[in-house]
Amino acid sequence: MEETELNLNEQQLVRRNKLIELRDRGIDPYPARLPRARTHTAAEAITAFRAGALAPDQPVTLVGRLLTERIMGKAAFAHIEDGSGKIQIYVKRDVVGEATYDDLFKRLIDLGDFITVTGTMFVTRTGEVSCEVRELALLSKTLNPMPDKWHGLKDVETRYRQRYVDLLANPEVREVFRKRAAIVAAIRRYLDDAGFLEVETPVLQPIYGGAAARPFTTFHNQLQQELFLRISFELYLKRLLVGGYERVYEIGRDFRNEGISFKHNPEFTQLEFYEAYTDYHGMMQRVEEMVSSVAQQVCGGTVLPYDGNEIDVTPPWRRISMRDAILEATGVDYTLYPDAATLTEAIKARGLRYEPKASRGKLIDGLFGDYVEPKLIQPTFITDYPVDISPLAKKKADDPTTVERFEYFIAGMEMGNAFSELNDPIDQRERFVELRDAMAGADENAHPLDEDFLAALNFGLPPTGGFGTGIDRLTMLFTDRQSIREVILFPHLRSID
Repeated sequence: MEETELNLNEQQLVRRNKLIELRDRGIDPYPARLPRARTHTAAEAITAFRAGALAPDQPVTLVGRLLTERIMGKAAFAHIEDGSGKIQIYVKRDVVGEATYDDLFKRLIDLGDFITVTGTMFVTRTGEVSCEVRELALLSKTLNPMPDKWHGLKDVETRYRQRYVDLLANPEVREVFRKRAAIVAAIRRYLDDAGFLEVETPVLQPIYGGAAARPFTTFHNQLQQELFLRISFELYLKRLLVGGYERVYEIGRDFRNEGISFKHNPEFTQLEFYEAYTDYHGMMQRVEEMVSSVAQQVCGGTVLPYDGNEIDVTPPWRRISMRDAILEATGVDYTLYPDAATLTEAIKARGLRYEPKASRGKLIDGLFGDYVEPKLIQPTFITDYPVDISPLAKKKADDPTTVERFEYFIAGMEMGNAFSELNDPIDQRERFVELRDAMAGADENAHPLDEDFLAALNFGLPPTGGFGTGIDRLTMLFTDRQSIREVILFPHLRSID
């Protein structure tokens, strides 16, 4: 006996022995194709029969996983499930034959096995549309018993590590990922209808940029070059506007070598779009229109339940500057304190939390994250950020310490980020140089200097609004899930070893 078989439990051994017997009988437990082509899904067969589109003697061929069975001597009721749902089948020994009924269906086929049946549709005395089976065959033998359908799979660690079992045991989890796909499709429809072009930009980049984040690094052996998994699409998408496109978007993966939490995963799905001849005010209108449109398409309305709250994404959303939001929550007006030392003293004087030796920008960001963000339940645009923490945004004409930037928040979470894009190549170079110099200090998330992007800006970037949002967090909102791991099919976890 192989080593892998030594740890089989009793049910697994029984199924393994049935597998051996099937082969001894000349029955392939894993045939390459169906004996008859499927004519209907379960849902299609039920709908067609109810609509009178199937004649009483018209055969249908169905496939699916065996979910339940109720043996009653020479006949049995069972349910099979395919991707569209489940359907009841009725199997009689005198119709399918003794060998098929007694030796195959009753004895060698287990719950969880995939089977195909051909038969005619009818309605039982209890009113359930069913298929009376004339032919039955095995399509795939399962060697592990199915998870408990009645109690579901509750252990969170197992659910994430073995998502396939989670999907089998919990139909509501399958619905989450169907809805996720619908969200992405609705976003694409909105942007396509608005004249945006979907594009693809490099995942492996020689210089990372577009966000304040630590990258994953790798090495290309033939090129003898260090490369980075992208942390953002931004710098490449803006190159495309330099090249003549006016509206572009990308939906894809970003990678950030940072912490994991209920709202962070190292690999996540991002949407970014850029639109020429508009600014961050135009982006606000675009974002609230898009989110409300997706809500209508996916959920049938603009009021969404989330974590015990009713979230109303109907435009227009509240708009408030970062300065006013922090002042309202903490009493600190950070514009009065031009450096980290004086701002630290003001924070200490009010007994508020702060990070020692933090830069002025990080102190402001900390005040916002601790005292403002958790209270932003209804959709809110926080506008006008300090230039210290916004290296790619255009400065406000009347206040060079502040940039035309917003983030939008829903349910106490930051959901997305947008700018009036910085298109002055001289100003951009100066800010990149400042950040590059900061890398020599404590700021590990500073941007390296991207000379090619600066060269692109010298060819001219039109006035532009840009926006990015996480698809995973949007899916959390639209499915009322409080952990990002609930909306990522295969989230990153620590190794069991």
